Amino acid sequence: MIIRRVVYASGKEITGTQRPIALSMTYQETFTLRTSGRGTTEITQQVQNIVRNANIDTGLCHIFQHHTSASLLLNENADPAVRQDLETFFSRLVPDGDPMFTHRDEGPDDMSAHVRNVLTTNGLTIPVTRHRCHLGTWQGVYLWEHRTIGHSRTITVTVQG
Repeated sequence: MIIRRVVYASGKEITGTQRPIALSMTYQETFTLRTSGRGTTEITQQVQNIVRNANIDTGLCHIFQHHTSASLLLNENADPAVRQDLETFFSRLVPDGDPMFTHRDEGPDDMSAHVRNVLTTNGLTIPVTRHRCHLGTWQGVYLWEHRTIGHSRTITVTVQG
């Protein structure tokens, strides 16, 4: 026997073996932030606020950043050394100014930033439970800037449920 718990945006709840009527809501917000150059900026609270504003009890939250020289990261939020170690690893894996790169239009960190973006991700999908992203105890959502100078970055959060 399959037991289901379905909560509609109206607050109506169906439990048991009834087959629910599929209703869906979508909510979307976009925000912009300014980075201070290469490194991570935690955006967990901004994302959680948008999910709360969506008033969707159960569903999915998709976070998308609109750039090719930054990425998103779901990572430990307790010890900043974890994120610094990732930066150290990527600086060895994809060094700035590597002579194999021919694309250098915006400086020695230009192509390496694009490669870092391709090796990571532009989007994250996180379950929503009780109007919040259902993150693990030590998980946080970060924008990871791959350029050495600060940039304005646009992020869209879509909540469906």
